[in-house]
Amino acid sequence: MTLEEKDLKYIWHPCSQMKDYEELPPIVIDHGKGVYLYDKNGKEYIDIVSSWWCNLLGHCNPDINRGIKEQLDRLEHVIFANFTHEGAINLCEQLSEIIPSGLKKFNFSDNGSAAVECSLKMAFQYQYQTGHPEKTRFMCLSDGYHGETIGALSVGTLDLYAKIYQPMLMNTIRIDAPDCYRCPYGKCRDCCECECFEKAEKAFEEYAAETCAMIVEPLLQGSAGMRIYPPLYLKKLRTLCDKYNVLLIADEIATGFGRTGKMFAFDHAGVSPDIMCISKGLTGGYMPMAITITTDEIYNAFYDEYSTGKAFMHSHTYSGNPLGCAAALSVLKVFREQPILENAAETAEYLHRRLTERIGSHKNVGEIRHIGLINAIELVTDKDRKTPFDSSLRIGYQIYKEALKLGLLLRPLGNVLYFNPPLIISREEIDKAIDLCAQAMSIILD
Repeated sequence: MTLEEKDLKYIWHPCSQMKDYEELPPIVIDHGKGVYLYDKNGKEYIDIVSSWWCNLLGHCNPDINRGIKEQLDRLEHVIFANFTHEGAINLCEQLSEIIPSGLKKFNFSDNGSAAVECSLKMAFQYQYQTGHPEKTRFMCLSDGYHGETIGALSVGTLDLYAKIYQPMLMNTIRIDAPDCYRCPYGKCRDCCECECFEKAEKAFEEYAAETCAMIVEPLLQGSAGMRIYPPLYLKKLRTLCDKYNVLLIADEIATGFGRTGKMFAFDHAGVSPDIMCISKGLTGGYMPMAITITTDEIYNAFYDEYSTGKAFMHSHTYSGNPLGCAAALSVLKVFREQPILENAAETAEYLHRRLTERIGSHKNVGEIRHIGLINAIELVTDKDRKTPFDSSLRIGYQIYKEALKLGLLLRPLGNVLYFNPPLIISREEIDKAIDLCAQAMSIILD
């Protein structure tokens, strides 16, 4: 029995219709280096999607490898209740120097969905313990994605993930998200006053009294097709939340650690959330780790005698895992000692320019939107009308399959192809990836 056959015998892969694997069996990866993955036959693939957006500094990065190896011989894990370790302490201290101002306290978990779940519970309990038991609901943006646990699905609004579970989910308040490509106000992303924000204002007027928190993917709605909206929207949202005593939760799981061109997406807006969730790039994609970070004000609402019942009784076995902390500390060390953000900014300009030159005029490319190194190619049947392809055609998936044959890992979001590479990608690797993407598109669309 081959490895592929054994895989299909035992493994139920995530976010997949397993019947598709009859036509496209799982690709057995043997090793990785930089932006490349290599299968068991030696074929190379450019990992242009950073293996679900988490591979921040390349596969098998020597600096991160070294940090984990050094930690491995000292301590692999320890209970994080009433115990701690130097790695976790140092990590929080170093993160404090780069996160948005006002965020002071760190609650560890082991994945992005768990961090979001933690943030929702934290916000709910905070409102209750500060005299607002009526504030029990959550606001979120349409087409949002925050993970796949029940609470996270409740504040996510993509039917692909959440529709079947509706009877299990919380009754949340959904606000129409900005859609800058198909703006109903006839504006453009770089020349508007966020007129669409009136939707949020109306929702707050009607529901703020019963709302404990608003959660957003700042500037970039990832699973919705890499939708990008202006920083002004976050500034207005911060003001609105303050006005109505609604906590603002930033889901920076996909946007943190330089993905948008700044360390965190909220940095573009110059304001801070009340709670921030980070994961993915936190450990460079090496170890499952997430952190929910909040303010002293929120933390103090839980600080009391045990008998009052105000403690935050939320835990994860692998909270503060030393190996995860070692990986995260290594990532931060790379940011401190190497000009990662500066180099990535220059590379980002090059990537967008080359994409635009190579495929921007293609008859089926409606828009190539970008922020940082992230570029999203929206495929349409009519550029003038911005008419999307029929989802049943699975155009993005067809291009994905052709790209794999050529050695490029694309993993589209519906009919949106995207580049979200490691921050260390070179111009030569960009040129190669763009060429392979163009070839795959040509096979399916021309």
